[in-house]
Amino acid sequence: MTDFAIGILSLFFMGGLVLGGLYVPIALILCSFVGVWAIKGTPLLAAKMLGLAANDAISSYFFGVVPVFVLMGFLVSESGMGRDAFDVANAMFKRIKGGLGIGTIAANTIFAAITGISIASAAVFTKIAVPELRRHGYSTRFSVGVVAGSSVLGMLIPPSLLMILYGLLTEQSIGDLFLAGLGPGLLLACLFAAGTILMAYFAPGFIGKNLSADSDHMPASEVLAKGMPIALLISLVLGGLYGGMFTPVEAGAVGVAGALIIGVAKRRLSLDALWRVLVETGLITAAISFLIIAAQMYSRMLAFSGVPRTFGTMVATAEVSLLAIILLYVVVVILFGMILDSGSIMLILVPLMLPVMVSMNVDLVWFGVITVIAVEIGLLTPPFGISVYVIKSSLNDPNISLKDIFIGAAPFAAMMLICLALVIAFPIIATGLLGR
Repeated sequence: MTDFAIGILSLFFMGGLVLGGLYVPIALILCSFVGVWAIKGTPLLAAKMLGLAANDAISSYFFGVVPVFVLMGFLVSESGMGRDAFDVANAMFKRIKGGLGIGTIAANTIFAAITGISIASAAVFTKIAVPELRRHGYSTRFSVGVVAGSSVLGMLIPPSLLMILYGLLTEQSIGDLFLAGLGPGLLLACLFAAGTILMAYFAPGFIGKNLSADSDHMPASEVLAKGMPIALLISLVLGGLYGGMFTPVEAGAVGVAGALIIGVAKRRLSLDALWRVLVETGLITAAISFLIIAAQMYSRMLAFSGVPRTFGTMVATAEVSLLAIILLYVVVVILFGMILDSGSIMLILVPLMLPVMVSMNVDLVWFGVITVIAVEIGLLTPPFGISVYVIKSSLNDPNISLKDIFIGAAPFAAMMLICLALVIAFPIIATGLLGR
């Protein structure tokens, strides 16, 4: 059996194991080990290769961005900045028809700029925004849908854990990826807001009738008091990063210090809460480390088998257009999103497609933005839709079904497709800030 055939078989076996319910990193590691063993003919060499891959995967200095940004996200969530962002955004947009929905989107956009975790946004704003939206006359489906849709901004607007994972997998600059995600992230937020206004006027049955614009008046001093800490933290982290003052790791560390100071100053961060945050950060970091190690092993097995190189040659000789390849890739990513979580999709598909993109001289930062948007659409699509399940579990309301949340999120998934099409058609949306 040829090395290429072994590589193809390992892909099929890995897919079967994942569909059978095996944890994705375990499936990747198992198929990588067996694949290298079959190619090299000795289990000892396979074990040594996988050991080196595990060491190389997380020994890089830039892997430090993972724990610091995860810790910052949890500190921000625990210190109540999500509620502050919602209150400020609601005060700004409450007089527009559908304004509370726009306020939810704006708050999630702000929250995304200081957390980078979609699941955290979904959990926080389910408890904050959904009750308020329903109280002011918005339909149940729209209330949960706007939270589900806007929560995905956390993985696109920097800092983003998915961008960090892509950067580690492809050895691209995490700072460049953060900067490239800014334009598409703001574009998507604007599309969500415009779509909400249009639905308020043309689909009142879906968004809700007799929408109330009244809410407790918030004086300017309170808006300033709630908004200033958030603005300072965003300016400190992203301003320092893009101003050349910090590396991504240093920016995350400074953000942790800033979030800790704000939480303590607001008296919202107790010792028990801090301990809980540290434990959760450790668990998330360990899980991400395991994912990256598995992906590195999988990439090396594929390299030994020659599958990516052969695919690249086939694409080059078949004279298939780049647009056709990108569209096919997007379709596959979205289909994977119906059964897998976002990290697993990237672990499986990015190492397979990377050599093809390199052979076609594709800008890998632009390709990363496309990948992240396509993967994020999968967070809203049935039957998996992890953001939908997070919202369902956070609500704990038997009267709101998963079907309701999926239907509510459908218009926002459609808007994400429009954003993805625009980024593919006009790469400058992603690469313009990089001067490319």
